[in-house]
Amino acid sequence: MRVLGLDFGEKRIGVAVSDPLGIIAQGVTVIERKNIEEDLKAINAIISEYGAESIVVGMPINMDGTKGKSADKVAEFVELLKASAGIPVATYDERLSTKESEKFLISSDVSRRKRKNVIDKVAAQLILESYLERLKNNVRT
Repeated sequence: MRVLGLDFGEKRIGVAVSDPLGIIAQGVTVIERKNIEEDLKAINAIISEYGAESIVVGMPINMDGTKGKSADKVAEFVELLKASAGIPVATYDERLSTKESEKFLISSDVSRRKRKNVIDKVAAQLILESYLERLKNNVRT
């Protein structure tokens, strides 16, 4: 089952996709946000291109476990995405995914300018990897 992972942000949406078995996540692109209609159109094109059967969207939970304004925006986006995509959409706690992405890119000696262009894609990949790992562990129990 191929899963699409999204890191939804104010300016960009990072996109990752799993392999057909739902084991490995790979960052594929970053969508520069324009408006919700264009954003959904771009996501639906990626769903079609990869044959995704479900989507996971990173939910920005605060470190204390509460949800703030960013989480409210993601929840609104998820509702619109559910109506548009026609496949299951789940959310997954994305705490620290962007920070982890940045640490990884810095340790890989990626310049600050290049990091800006790929950090959302790497964050989407980390969200998707964590989600796939959770699914795998839940199946075993």
